[in-house]
Amino acid sequence: MKILLLAPQPFFQARGTPIAVRLVLEFLSGRGHQVDLLTFHEGSDVEIPNCRIVRIPRLPGIHNIRPGFSLKKVLCDLAMFFSCARLMHRTRYDLVHAVEESAFIAAALQPLTGVPYVYDMDSSLAEQMIDAYPGLRLIGPVLRRCEGVAVRRSAGVLTVCATLQDIARNHAPGTPVGRVEDTTLLPPGERANGAKQLPPETEGAPVALYVGNLERYQGIDLLLEGFRHTLDQMDQARLVIVGGRQDDIEHYGRRASALGIGQAVHFLGPKPVSELGDLLREADVLVSPRLKGTNTPMKIYSYLDSGTAVLATRLRTHTQVLSDRTAYLVDPEPFALGSGLAALLRDDSLRERLAAEAKDHVRREFTPEAARRKLESFYAMIESRA
Repeated sequence: MKILLLAPQPFFQARGTPIAVRLVLEFLSGRGHQVDLLTFHEGSDVEIPNCRIVRIPRLPGIHNIRPGFSLKKVLCDLAMFFSCARLMHRTRYDLVHAVEESAFIAAALQPLTGVPYVYDMDSSLAEQMIDAYPGLRLIGPVLRRCEGVAVRRSAGVLTVCATLQDIARNHAPGTPVGRVEDTTLLPPGERANGAKQLPPETEGAPVALYVGNLERYQGIDLLLEGFRHTLDQMDQARLVIVGGRQDDIEHYGRRASALGIGQAVHFLGPKPVSELGDLLREADVLVSPRLKGTNTPMKIYSYLDSGTAVLATRLRTHTQVLSDRTAYLVDPEPFALGSGLAALLRDDSLRERLAAEAKDHVRREFTPEAARRKLESFYAMIESRA
């Protein structure tokens, strides 16, 4: 088929949704489809057979587009609408694969083009907007109805977790819904390259590690406030935070100093994916303090595959993949997180048991091979309907 894939993000960047988009592109290319990818003006080009990358026009003053809902993203989505309309006017596509909010673009153009679309639902946009701007709760029912329209008009919905699968089915019980979770990013084998990645100041200390962006929904404030309680119980512990933009790092560095824990917290900034395996394996505990969201953080799958124990908040965003058998789950409040982290750092046998169970779980369910198998099943159904 001739497929138009709409990705309303900077592509390519080494973070959650763009990584998942690349997996879909490689999958569609491998099936022999011709794919045009329409994406934002930011990002790096990647070479994928049978795939052409088309970017929206560069908008004056719009750069460094962050994850989540923002005015910058709305303006880029508007530009994407007109770029998509032009592409579909010039080219006859058999199918549109629309990621996140671009499903609304595909739904709006469908009456004019007659081209069916797949809604690639990486998050609930209605809930995401309400989380970002609580004042929107007043129009929450309207936002959810709009989301429901996009689901019902689609040829099928591809979700990344059980919660989103339930949301899609509630919107449209008769619409086909598939689920393809994110996967581990770690290469097979014991170590990626064997190099030491943690700062020398952590040598010999129990180390908790966080990897990811530093947006508020990730719970970095909770992590820092909780780690203060960890230090009360074991003052030799160290926290290493990997990722984030420079302004976020400076903000949370000031926050750590204000809490009196600055000397025990190390910010390493962004690291390439090639160094991820060594970082995760060097730490004693991997932490995911996320507070909001319906989808499971992509890092969780690499955490599970690392052979290092995981501590996470006991929220649906985590528990749809994690359990007490594969991770140390804590209530999302500072004392519970800090005390749980101290208890896990002290207990070698518990860490070993959790890590072994986690690795076995991810190798059965969340490898790239497993994702391709699930995509194969979903697309076989969509192709026959299209």
